[in-house]
Amino acid sequence: MTDSENTELARTVLPRTAVPAGLTDPVESARAELRAALAAIEVRGNFPRRIEKATARGVVRARAFAHRNPIGAGAAVVAATATVGGLVWVIARAISR
Repeated sequence: MTDSENTELARTVLPRTAVPAGLTDPVESARAELRAALAAIEVRGNFPRRIEKATARGVVRARAFAHRNPIGAGAAVVAATATVGGLVWVIARAISR
């Protein structure tokens, strides 16, 4: 392959969940559709990975907020702690009655 072919190939890389256009062979088309469907199912159904990515995004956002506004971040931590403590107290009180 030449450099221009490599550049063209790099520009046309599709996501795993996409079916490439221009497939004329019905068998290859069906295989590509099946691969794309299975990849989409994996992406949508892999909850641990989705939760991990969402948690990482949340941590990045929280750190950026704490960097921009340290007093607001401290207040948010105090409010969250008071909320969780109050919830635990209400549940413990309800169980003890």
